[in-house]
Amino acid sequence: MKRTLKFTFSICLLLAAFLVNAQGEQKKDSVAPPKISRYGLRVGIDLFKLSRSFYEKDYKGLEIVGDYRLTKSYYLAGEIGNENKTVKDDHLDFTTKGTYFKAGFNYNTYENWLDMENVIYVGLRYGVSTFSQTLNSYQIYNANPYFAEPPAIQSAEKFSGLSAQWVEFVAGVNAKVFNNIYVGFSFRINKLVANKKPSGFDNLYIPGFNRTYDGDFGVGFNYTVSYFIPLYKTKSAVANNKVKK
Repeated sequence: MKRTLKFTFSICLLLAAFLVNAQGEQKKDSVAPPKISRYGLRVGIDLFKLSRSFYEKDYKGLEIVGDYRLTKSYYLAGEIGNENKTVKDDHLDFTTKGTYFKAGFNYNTYENWLDMENVIYVGLRYGVSTFSQTLNSYQIYNANPYFAEPPAIQSAEKFSGLSAQWVEFVAGVNAKVFNNIYVGFSFRINKLVANKKPSGFDNLYIPGFNRTYDGDFGVGFNYTVSYFIPLYKTKSAVANNKVKK
């Protein structure tokens, strides 16, 4: 019993000493530690294209993504990849194969707290793709619905040396889930600025650009996991917080 009382009394003394010390500290100007900002290279892979290659038999694709932090809010960014896509619709069956590269920047609109490193960004890319198209089969348009549809005409005509260039508006998120590990997603709207078409055919699908709509517009999406390689750190001054006496 005596030992319990002594232990309780000791705890009370320690708490009292802590409270007195804390009260004394509050009378002083409190100085927040400087905020540490890390700069470096983030490299990852598009899980959407990778997983799609397994569950969609007419598609194979791989995309590597990366960005490099230049300033507090600006990042150099880009993607490189390849795609092999077969498109089948009511009148056409064709296969597109090729590679692409995109380069541009991201602007981080999110103000992180303390040592958080999340990114909510908008950005621009300039994309370049080189590819080939193979017309597998096609069906002649039947203007008279009273007659049966003619059979599809098999073909193996290949169009090589094709290319396209476009500008791309990007909006996305990168969130830190573990130390140096990030997951993110982005949505893209594309506008063609150059398009080398084959004779007698059209570029209906462009690697990196996706399916073309109304001739020169496209949309895209990716879901990424990436690893951050820190290269150096900077300290930003934080204003002193003065506590009233």
